Amino acid sequence: MNNWHALCEYLQHRPIALFDSEYGCAPLIKATAAIAADKLMRIRSNRCLWSAPTASTGRGRPKIHGQQFKLNDSQSWWEPEQTLESVEAKLGKIRLRKWDDLHFRGSPKHPMTLILVERLETVTGRLNSQPLWLVWVGLQMPPLTAIWQLYLRRFSIEHWYRLAKQTLHWTVPKLSTPEQCQRWSELMPLVTWQLWLAKDKRERNSSPLAKVSP
Repeated sequence: MNNWHALCEYLQHRPIALFDSEYGCAPLIKATAAIAADKLMRIRSNRCLWSAPTASTGRGRPKIHGQQFKLNDSQSWWEPEQTLESVEAKLGKIRLRKWDDLHFRGSPKHPMTLILVERLETVTGRLNSQPLWLVWVGLQMPPLTAIWQLYLRRFSIEHWYRLAKQTLHWTVPKLSTPEQCQRWSELMPLVTWQLWLAKDKRERNSSPLAKVSP
């Protein structure tokens, strides 16, 4: 985490880190709170979030959590702060909803914005996709129409991991110390971008890596 903290301090623009549902949890939120980066992460549909507590009455211990928001129980939802519907060429009609100022039970001091993306129909007439739940943790969130599309960039990131593991042999070397493993892992992105820059410009534009800012 210390390396990421130092790196983000020197970047010209505040970065956005994308995380899969395995990382959508309170420990990660707290561990990365001091890093100057926004976070957009997927969370599992069986998670439970909490609203901010109501104002203290002056009696007893102040409350830490407010109302419970169960993602898989629509009866526990309240009216969203914003709702939008649009038609996408590949996805058909979609509905976007967001709720502000929610938090994980284990990180009540770190408010998040919850985003629900639902496919209401598809261009083929078949609907079998599950709702997509995202949370935003950061400063100025992009517009609701754009925020969920940022998460799709993880597709390119997953391709990078496959390239690093299979072609660049990221996990093959049997290194002796954690420091050597860390240095080897730091070399992987540098090697990847050198290979990408060495390609013909037309090839670079069609590459999945072109969708991810270096």
